[in-house]
Amino acid sequence: MDRLLVITIPVLSLLALSLLSEVHSTSFKIVNKCRRTVWPGLLSGANTAQLPTTGFALPSGASRTVPLPRSWSGRIWGRTLCGHDSQGRFACVTADCGSGKLECAGGGAKPPATLAEFTLNGAGGLDFYDVSLVDGYNLPMLVVARGGKGGGCSATGCLVDLNGACPAQLRVATGNGTGRGVACRSACEAFGDPQYCCSGAYSTPDTCQPSAYSLFFKNACPRSYSYAYDDKTSTYTCAGADYIIIFCPLPYTRDLFFRKFGFMSQKVLSARKDSVQLPLVNKTTMYIMSKYASGASFSGLMRARYARGFALSVLTSVMVLRPYL
Repeated sequence: MDRLLVITIPVLSLLALSLLSEVHSTSFKIVNKCRRTVWPGLLSGANTAQLPTTGFALPSGASRTVPLPRSWSGRIWGRTLCGHDSQGRFACVTADCGSGKLECAGGGAKPPATLAEFTLNGAGGLDFYDVSLVDGYNLPMLVVARGGKGGGCSATGCLVDLNGACPAQLRVATGNGTGRGVACRSACEAFGDPQYCCSGAYSTPDTCQPSAYSLFFKNACPRSYSYAYDDKTSTYTCAGADYIIIFCPLPYTRDLFFRKFGFMSQKVLSARKDSVQLPLVNKTTMYIMSKYASGASFSGLMRARYARGFALSVLTSVMVLRPYL
């Protein structure tokens, strides 16, 4: 009997460690660098169990680590300008998940919202991740893979404030649209046109092409998804990594990145086995001057510039870096 116990205890211990590794093998460290509180929301994908937390408040300067199962898929986003309404329901001006509570409890972000999307332990044991502006934009976001052992493990995201530069047709603002910009809708949401939604006759990569509006997002944030078929320059892979997700990261050069995040290496930031080489920030397209963003002729102006052979970066050559919020 004693011998059986001696054998059983180590076996059970190894089993428990194995199960623990299976249940919590990856983590998200979520960091708020915005000047105001952000309320992260988390949604698990189909056939994936919801996480123990699906929403919480994250004050300015704070961080929180969320453990994840080994095989998990889902998305994370930041809600802004949140509070309780007159009926006591919790609601947010941007990216609200509709639960009426702090926890999203299976609700997704109402567009427009900047989304970080993950499929962990996917094909070939790789994690697949991206930052998507397909559903619009509300916050700058950076995703950094830490400690990965395979794949390119590149940083990705959108590091700049696009709300002030948002074309008038896409702009979401406080005060019934007369106040400051707080989000930027996708052309699909704004117009419902199949050519912008990649639906109907435009439901294939050959028929759905980038628009002037998706190029507004893509040119400012080259590594982010800008429309439905933007896979080649927007999806990243890593294996065995934990992930740091930063709201309102400072727009930075590569040297500044290394000073801010000493654990990163040149190899981690620059290795691009998973897609073509693109900068995290297009330094010529940080902030579009208001005269280009506020006029109703934005798309026409874009087309005219293209017709004369100008790239979008030329149109937006006078830019200003500025922190968000």
